[in-house]
Amino acid sequence: MPLPAEPPFAPLAELVARAPIVRVPAGARLFDAGHPCPGFPIVDEGSVRVCLAAPDGRRLELYRVEPGEVCVVSATCLFAHRVATASGEARTETALRLISPADFEAVCERDPVLRRYVMGLMAERLADLMALVEAVAFQRLDQRLAALLCARAPGLRATHQQLADELGTVREIVSRLLRRFERDGWVTLGRERIDIVDAAALQQVCAGASAV
Repeated sequence: MPLPAEPPFAPLAELVARAPIVRVPAGARLFDAGHPCPGFPIVDEGSVRVCLAAPDGRRLELYRVEPGEVCVVSATCLFAHRVATASGEARTETALRLISPADFEAVCERDPVLRRYVMGLMAERLADLMALVEAVAFQRLDQRLAALLCARAPGLRATHQQLADELGTVREIVSRLLRRFERDGWVTLGRERIDIVDAAALQQVCAGASAV
């Protein structure tokens, strides 16, 4: 999704138009926690997953960057001149453009309307992250898994490991819960596919009813 040419996008759109398109395969690492951000990414096609990694290898997906969206980790890194606090990788084959840190800072300083727009998008993303923190801290894993399934009804293509990464847990626990959901007749499991059979039952789990 190209940026519109009108304000407040025009200065940024000019930079984007000059930046070469980079195509990366699914799984390609775009930036790493603890390292400087290589630039401000503009996703043309595909999707980028931003995750936190634990020392034991578990990962928690924070958010995804789709075409037209802002990567808050990259923006924060560039605005604050700090290293990245999370890692980013391509979920699918992805086409993106990378604006250099100096160019991104210069265009935001030159155009306060654009800067306020980017800050507003960052605030929206921060609200999403706060909701994720609340879910991780206060909701049971079966509630979070049921909510994830309901959000992608009537079905989704994903491995148990991919779901575990999104939920910040291990594959074995996700597999056990999914088998329980299947045994109760709420979902059917296939090869890298989950189909929702009883969305109402999953909604009850989301509301706090135990899946045990």
